Amino acid sequence: MGGDGAAIPTRKLSCSAGEVTINGMLGEGIKIHYRTASRRVFETFNGIFFILLSFLCLFPVIHILAVSFSHSTPAAAGRVSVFPVDFTIAAYEYVLSDVRVLRAAWISLQRTAMGTALNMTLICLAAYPLSKERSHFRFRTVYAWFFVITILFSGGLIPWFMTIRALGLIDSIWALILPGAVPVWSTIIMMNFIRGMPKELFESAYIDGAGHFRTLLQIVLPLAKPALATLFLFAAVGHWNAWFDGMVLMNRTQNWPLQTYLQNLLFVNQATALTREEAEMMMRISNQTVRAANIFVATVPILMVYPFLQKHFVKGLVLGSVKG
Repeated sequence: MGGDGAAIPTRKLSCSAGEVTINGMLGEGIKIHYRTASRRVFETFNGIFFILLSFLCLFPVIHILAVSFSHSTPAAAGRVSVFPVDFTIAAYEYVLSDVRVLRAAWISLQRTAMGTALNMTLICLAAYPLSKERSHFRFRTVYAWFFVITILFSGGLIPWFMTIRALGLIDSIWALILPGAVPVWSTIIMMNFIRGMPKELFESAYIDGAGHFRTLLQIVLPLAKPALATLFLFAAVGHWNAWFDGMVLMNRTQNWPLQTYLQNLLFVNQATALTREEAEMMMRISNQTVRAANIFVATVPILMVYPFLQKHFVKGLVLGSVKG
């Protein structure tokens, strides 16, 4: 106590592992973090571990890139690991001048653009009504099971093919888009995300006179950016990487998407007549370098999408996973 009876300000020091808290006279707490020796060892070990893990994940991509920029002789001999040997861009000159690759890439771009747009539209239109309670949507459970049953049971490959053929879609780009127009799993994720939104948002929108479409467009979709970014990425990657349906549904090789063409290039040995220019080019490249260049060319476009969606992707992975 002081001479005038006023309380003297005090400082209370409390310690815990990696943290110091100083309490003042008003009760405010100032936390000072520090690293113990065991904490520094743990962080160092974690850093080294994840650097090695990242390198293991990136090594196949780096190896493919190195092979694609190497000369045919060291590539065929298997002497290329991380860095190109006898650097050359001949493989990319060959691939980018191949009309078949450019045509297949254009088909894949059309499929990815139209298919992803159709997927996202139908996901939102299906998930919004399914997210409503039974008091607002009487037959919600019936329609929900109508979607879920398609995950549990499949009609089989032959009925799938016969249905598409009966609709006259064979050798059409719509044969690659329409059969998978409604990704049910993505619809369920979006439905659970919308159900997790506060009900007061929808009630206030209805009081202000907003209908269902306006509520979906102006309230649900702006708040659902993380989920939409994640589902958009899933849909785009799925369309870009699909190759089996192109092999089955396209009778003419001119209609193959890029991944179907690439799969045929990797696993089917085609002997074709070469022109003089192509023969001179093949002396500088090999099957390994051409395949590596094709793989990398097919990988780059979809990798360019990730930086724009990265900030939403991790958060969107767990959204909609709590409520059923």
